Amino acid sequence: MLVAEVDWVAWAQTTGWILVAIALLLMLVVSWLTNLVGLPGNWLAVLMILVYVILGPTDSRLSVGWIVFAVCGLLAVAGEVVEFLSAAAGAKNAGASLKSTVYSVVGSIAGAFLGAFVGIPIPVIGPVIAALLFGGLGAAGGAMLGEWTDGRQWKENVSIGKSTFLSKTYGTLGKFALGGVILPVFLVALLV
Repeated sequence: MLVAEVDWVAWAQTTGWILVAIALLLMLVVSWLTNLVGLPGNWLAVLMILVYVILGPTDSRLSVGWIVFAVCGLLAVAGEVVEFLSAAAGAKNAGASLKSTVYSVVGSIAGAFLGAFVGIPIPVIGPVIAALLFGGLGAAGGAMLGEWTDGRQWKENVSIGKSTFLSKTYGTLGKFALGGVILPVFLVALLV
């Protein structure tokens, strides 16, 4: 077969969409991991899937429909609900004020970013575990600071901090788990 006889356009279109799908899967994994540092990773994934549904192939094996987008969107919403309800329930059960809850959110994001950098010396899993741990510690520290500035005693602050740490950590893990379901949903949609 001569080079001139190869249908380069058809080859490039098929191969191009395969490469786009692989790149998108890798970007979905990265966005999923950003959940651990307090970023809206599930929403980034849903946004990327939306772009693929709109701009991607419509008549090939690699096409993905609106139902897949809707399912992934519902998973992202469920992740947010789990994270919010867990954090709110933990703070409320411990008796935290609204101010402490706000401080907890700020502390959680700052702690998660700090943890991601602290964990860098341990390849792959170090930043993930450190971001999760430091995110919980930041949430606890923020809640305790909020209560302390309201004049609460140290013992009350510690119990609020402990409850906030646990609820934030469990909420983040729940959101992370639900976000992790987005990846196989999209992969199955690509392969079926």
